[in-house]
Amino acid sequence: MIPKLTQYNYFFPDPRLAPKEGLVAWGGDLDPDRVISAYLNGIFPWYNEDDPILWWSPDPRLILYPNDLKISKSLKKSFKKYTIRIDHDFSQTIRACRDVRVKNGEGSWIIDDIIECYEELHKRGLVKSFETYYDGELVGGLYGVDLGRVFCGESMFSKCRDASKVALIALSEYCKKNGYDFIDCQVPTNHLKSMGAVEVSRNKFLNMLKEKVGSV
Repeated sequence: MIPKLTQYNYFFPDPRLAPKEGLVAWGGDLDPDRVISAYLNGIFPWYNEDDPILWWSPDPRLILYPNDLKISKSLKKSFKKYTIRIDHDFSQTIRACRDVRVKNGEGSWIIDDIIECYEELHKRGLVKSFETYYDGELVGGLYGVDLGRVFCGESMFSKCRDASKVALIALSEYCKKNGYDFIDCQVPTNHLKSMGAVEVSRNKFLNMLKEKVGSV
């Protein structure tokens, strides 16, 4: 039985006890305090509009050490033609992450309730966006939860070649400059692994998270 969360209790089950696919619990709500509590425990919400809220901590986990980001010669050239901004237009960035996926026929978990929650967390300084502009137009970017020494990436989008990769470079440079240890990329993908992200066991990830931000 997957545990059900109640509206008034922000306690999460131990993610180490979840099955490998990572479903830790369901239910509850997207109160910003609950959502931050989830991230501090290596858990994130991910569900479709018609589903109950689902809370995940997959095994294995994908992480990226900022110094290990692979940047090709062509990507270095692309980087020079774009302008990078941080937290300049978070609302447009998170909506673009949704809209580009929907336009491509992929569907998106970034529903209105998710947007409302993360916009509030952004106002609190707990969520950041890294944005790529070309001729003043937002053409790529990403957003995620900022835990201090760990950045939890949520989603990215690209309307032009390499625009999302450029945003990832900007995030990695920001993390190196400000003493972040790693970027949580959540679910393994070949795209991110090709750029230097690596799989680690859920137990290792949770231990690293506890060491860096005092969670779990």
